[in-house]
Amino acid sequence: MAGHEIPEPADRKRVVDHETHPEAAEETRHSCDPAFQHGVVVGFDGSTSSERALAYAIGMARRLGSGLIIVHVANRLPTTVWAGCEPPVFVDVPDHRTEVLGLELACADHLAEVPWILVERGGDICHELEEVGREYAANAIVVGSTHGLVGRIFGSVAGRLARRAQRPVVVIP
Repeated sequence: MAGHEIPEPADRKRVVDHETHPEAAEETRHSCDPAFQHGVVVGFDGSTSSERALAYAIGMARRLGSGLIIVHVANRLPTTVWAGCEPPVFVDVPDHRTEVLGLELACADHLAEVPWILVERGGDICHELEEVGREYAANAIVVGSTHGLVGRIFGSVAGRLARRAQRPVVVIP
């Protein structure tokens, strides 16, 4: 079969090296609503501390006259790929919590004061909050403080985010 080529399917996505073609990275990035540029990003998971952070972020967005970007980071579980001894990969686990949170937020009267959107991401919370902040050129990221043993052992999300973020981080107790 020398000289015979199998054509690529038309709907196949091409893999592009973003380091050699930086313009391709811009094309693959999710587009965001320009109405929310320079808004306030807030991490929200429905916990008491995230509800306090949301209340503060609403007031901050109202004072700034900007939009509110509410981010829920869904669970991802590590799993080992045994074939070929490849390194561990992360598999998305369906997280219906975002849908429930979205419905709760849609019915919340206090959110009627500012324009808002709910963004779902999967992965490391700190990385995803900063990534959303970068995409929207956010003025600030607001998070609730972490209480308990897990935060003391592994470091709190707020502490890790404050060390790595490229924009102001407001931590609400």
